[in-house]
Amino acid sequence: MKQHSLSQIERIQGWLFCLPWIIGFLLFTVGPMVYSLFLSFTDYDMFNKAQWIGLANYQKIFSRDILVPVGVRTTVLFTLFSVPLNLIGGLALGLLLNHKIKGISTFRTVFYIPAVVPYVACLLMWQLVYNQNFGLLNAILAKFGVTGPNWLGDPKWALSSLVIISFWGVGRDMLIYLGGLQGIPTEYYEAADIDGASRWRKIMNITLPLLLPIIAYTSILGIITSLQAYNTAYILTAGGPANSTYFYMLHVFFKAFEDYQMGYSSALSWLLFIVTLGLTFLAFALFRRKSNEA
Repeated sequence: MKQHSLSQIERIQGWLFCLPWIIGFLLFTVGPMVYSLFLSFTDYDMFNKAQWIGLANYQKIFSRDILVPVGVRTTVLFTLFSVPLNLIGGLALGLLLNHKIKGISTFRTVFYIPAVVPYVACLLMWQLVYNQNFGLLNAILAKFGVTGPNWLGDPKWALSSLVIISFWGVGRDMLIYLGGLQGIPTEYYEAADIDGASRWRKIMNITLPLLLPIIAYTSILGIITSLQAYNTAYILTAGGPANSTYFYMLHVFFKAFEDYQMGYSSALSWLLFIVTLGLTFLAFALFRRKSNEA
């Protein structure tokens, strides 16, 4: 009886310690999400009372808003290029820096620093790098007799420029892969060396299969992040030129805080949430299947 009472007291204490987080989660996460779901079925401009209009906002998304397909196309293209680039780059850096040589800690720190520098400051730096007249990139190209384009002002180059910027924070993925690589038992590689396996065979048959859960994690996180891409385009291009960098989330922002269509913006947000959730479950299923095959 005494032991049972002690267990019950510990359970109550545990819930009490969790209570501040639970209250914060309900007030600042669940609450706003439920309210935004309600707003998605209303006509609301922040100044007047919300008017219930049913599915009209969702009908507008699929039938009358010509900028939605533009935002979807731009976001999909950005995701298709930025996610593999960061995945391959992070893994390559992790493999490169997973060696016990003199000064390796310095190199790891150097590659990771960009991931912790304030992102807005990084974007302002990239704005200078991409400047058509005095930017560092065009200055380097001029040394080889090449006239650099207007990177952020030309529709042909603007989206590609933002994809390159997304690679700036690859040090974060590198650190995750490095932790996974150092967790692989060295006995596997020693056995492979005895069998005469090449470095490539060891990567394909030992490293990648054992890193599959980490690859799944970084890939899913990368997809979620790229689908919500917004601040890079907002600061550098404002969606231009000619809507070439007009991301879906940029459309959500403009509808909410420039056109004051909060109800319609909430509908756009919930559509993105459903798509992101579906892609996340699909990615989990694919990686789970691959993991079982391995």
